[in-house]
Formats: sequence, C-alpha cells, structure tokens
Amino acid sequence: MKRKLTALKSIMIVSAFLLPLNLLAQEDVGDLFKSSPADATKLVDAYISPLFKGLGVGLNSGWNTSAKTKGFLRFDLRITGTLAFVPTKDQTYNAGSLGLQNIKPAIGANGIGPTAFGEDSEGSKMDILVNGAPSGKTFNLPQGTGIHFVPSPQVQLTVGLPKNIDISLRLVPKIKLGDDAGSINMFGIGAKVEVLPLIMGKKDKLLPFDLAVALGLTRLNYTLPLDINNGKYTNQELDIKINGFSADAIISKKLLFFTPFASVGFNTSKSNLSALGTYDFDAPTIGNPNATQTYTDPVALKNNDISGMKASVGFQLKLAFFKIYASYTAAQYSYVNGGIGFGFGK
Repeated sequence: MKRKLTALKSIMIVSAFLLPLNLLAQEDVGDLFKSSPADATKLVDAYISPLFKGLGVGLNSGWNTSAKTKGFLRFDLRITGTLAFVPTKDQTYNAGSLGLQNIKPAIGANGIGPTAFGEDSEGSKMDILVNGAPSGKTFNLPQGTGIHFVPSPQVQLTVGLPKNIDISLRLVPKIKLGDDAGSINMFGIGAKVEVLPLIMGKKDKLLPFDLAVALGLTRLNYTLPLDINNGKYTNQELDIKINGFSADAIISKKLLFFTPFASVGFNTSKSNLSALGTYDFDAPTIGNPNATQTYTDPVALKNNDISGMKASVGFQLKLAFFKIYASYTAAQYSYVNGGIGFGFGK
C-alpha cells in the first residue's frame, strides 16, 4: 500500500529550542507520478506551487520591526511566526491547461484539482492516454489540505555593531527529523543600517522619527525519503531548496515603550525541487493497461516563485527586556507576522 507523502507535513526544527511547526499537506503526491516524467513534473508543479510561494515570503518576513539600530554589542533573540495567505486563484489548478502529453480529463470531468492549499476534497478524474485515446487507466487529482495559508517560523539573533549597523542571523544546523521525516537545515543573514545618523550626524535627533534600510538573505534545504512504489526501491527522495531575498526601507517612531513602524520593499524567492531515485510510472499500452515504465530522477522543478513589491505596517512593544511584535504585509502573498523577543540595551 502506498505510503502517504508527508513532505508538506514534516516537522520543521527552527531553533536551539527545537521549536516545531507542522508544515502542511498530507496528500498522496505519488498519484501524480503518471504517464511520463514530463507530465508528472507539470502536475507536481501545479499542485505544490503555493507551498513554495508561501514559504518564500515566510523566509523574507520578520527581519525588522523598527528603524532604530542597537547599541554596540547589544542584542535580542526573536521568535516569530508568519502566516502567508494563499489567494483563491492559487487554491485550484486546471490540469487540462497544463499542456500534458498523455493525460487529459475523463469524459464529463472538468480537469480542476485543488492545490496543496486548496479544499480537502478529491480533484477531477483523469484519463491516461494511449496513442491519444483513453487507455481505461484513470486516477483522481489529489485533494488539498483545506488550509488556505502557509505557516513558517523564524528564530533570529540580532547584534548591534558600530556606525548604527545591526547584523541578524538565522541558523538551523542540519537536523534529522526522524526516519520518515527527512532532514532540514537553514541559514539566513540580514543587515540594517540607520540612515539619518549617516546623513546628519548628531543632528539626526532633530527629526522625530528613525529611518533605515535593510537586506535579508535566507537559504532553506529540506530532504524527505519517499516510498512511491510500495518499497520496491529504497533510493527515492525528495530534495527541496528555497532561496529568499528581501530589501526594505523602514521608518519608525518610538513612543515610550511602543514603537510603530512602516516599510516598503522588494522581495524574491526561488525554489528547486527534485524527485531523486528510481520510480515506476503507470504507462498503459494497448495490449497491457497495467504496464509501467521505470525512470530515474524523473521530476525536476526550478521556479522563480515570488518577485515583487511589499508594504508593511506593524509595531513592537517593549517591556523591560521582553518585546512583543506584530505586523501585516501586503504583497503577492499577503501575510501577518507576530512573535516575542528577549534582549538587553537599546
């Protein structure tokens, strides 16, 4: 019996405190390994795309909650989470418009299937073709999770440097999540520079706000062992890499212990997904509707998932060494971010 692909529901370890987050979907993506690698690649891409877009904006989120930089060697440790909202248009896909070579909607079916973040219901019935005609071999597009947002966590250490500069680090060393859950590692680095002291020197205090520019780069690597063919092959593995970049201009104003802020910026994310190993695909023929064909490393996706402007509003609330953060960002995938932090010094 096929094992359900839990690539999207694996435990993400994100800090030295091993903070877990269950990432999503639980559908049999192996049901998309049909006909040929070319068709399977298109189906997997359409199904899983919202995950990469949501994780992409999540990797780029939560870097800064104030334009004010820290004093030399002052620091804080921040734990936040992001919910990226999947637009309605990305909750379904039309398999009939993907340019599939040997798969088409069955007679009377519409070819519509939920993406991984679509409704928790089975998709359209599909025919596998032989010489352009239905072979009698059919399957249904996999169901979604019923979840319409992509969660992602961030754990970040920020340290103040001279010349009104902050450096931030996000790091998860390679951690094995379990025999069936794969492994994950992540690295991110960010920098923020306060602008007014550079331009005005000590006169910057004459202005009633703080202004800064910031950059952030993040790389996430995730691998998951697969079993698409009932244990026939032991080398099946899903390999995922996501790269995020963000640049922001930030303005904020400290009001006692409350600091509201706003920012505008640009962010991008790119992803690579590879299904590595040996796989048997359903490939019926006229004489044998149950025929299969074997392929090695059949699926490879490389996408520019997110590229565009973003605008954020939010605040940080400071109570002694304890801080609370919250923000909302309008972007290609809009999102909310919130969390807590601990630190000392301004």
